[in-house]
Amino acid sequence: MSTFIRFFSLLGLSCIIIQGCQSPNAESNTSASNTQQQVDEPSVDILAPSDSKGIGKFTDVKVGNTIDKEMATAGESVFQMKCVSCHSSGTERLIGPGLKGITKIRTAEWIMNMTYNSEEMTNKDPVAKALKKEYKLPMMISGGITDEECRQVLEFLRKTDLQQN
Repeated sequence: MSTFIRFFSLLGLSCIIIQGCQSPNAESNTSASNTQQQVDEPSVDILAPSDSKGIGKFTDVKVGNTIDKEMATAGESVFQMKCVSCHSSGTERLIGPGLKGITKIRTAEWIMNMTYNSEEMTNKDPVAKALKKEYKLPMMISGGITDEECRQVLEFLRKTDLQQN
């Protein structure tokens, strides 16, 4: 019986020594780090509607109630040349998200800012950060599209969303 008591006493003492060897702030540092991460990266639902205009030069985009067919046709061409390798206009997830319904949940300004300068958006905009985290890939190549092409793509996406209802 005394061997049994010695064994558990030694085991308990070992646990105390091992616990004492840990950094006194190890647990609080981990908690602080997790808390800081939660503050820095709040949970954002990437599918939830947002009225954010995003970050960038597009701050006041005027869209009409009707689709500009000429602009939408030009936007479809731009989309086919510059976007379709990573995005579908439907729900299919390619390298990036499918864009069906995007004009229903994002503002025109947000879409154009994301299209024009995704790097700045993914560094500063909460929704764009969450998209980058979700897709785990670099964002779109910035500077590969003009202001006019951004607006044309927006009109194409608006037309596509109206047709898919």
